[in-house]
Amino acid sequence: LMQLVESGGGLVQPGGSLTLACVGSGFDFSKQPMFWVRQTPGARFQWVSTINEKSTATSYTPSVKGRFTISRNNAKNTLYLEMNNLKTDDTAVYYCALSPTGDRRGQGTQVTVSE
Repeated sequence: LMQLVESGGGLVQPGGSLTLACVGSGFDFSKQPMFWVRQTPGARFQWVSTINEKSTATSYTPSVKGRFTISRNNAKNTLYLEMNNLKTDDTAVYYCALSPTGDRRGQGTQVTVSE
């Protein structure tokens, strides 16, 4: 059974930082490109970032480029998202997923950026 478990969300002030983690199980993590997506209430999933299987290629939605860094440790079946200089618009539930549309995702972790 495929499972993705996110952690690391929380409440942070604008300009602050958080690092999210996602542990995968039930599938061959090292052979899958991985994605971070986010969702605000009433909105569709927004693709945030992608990393390929061997960490040789990454991509980001323009609004987070230069502030967020995606990485992975295949030996630990773990995906990361380092988020710096957070803005209020980054407030959302963040999910790791096996697709950029949010299909086959974890339960999510809430990130709230507020004074």
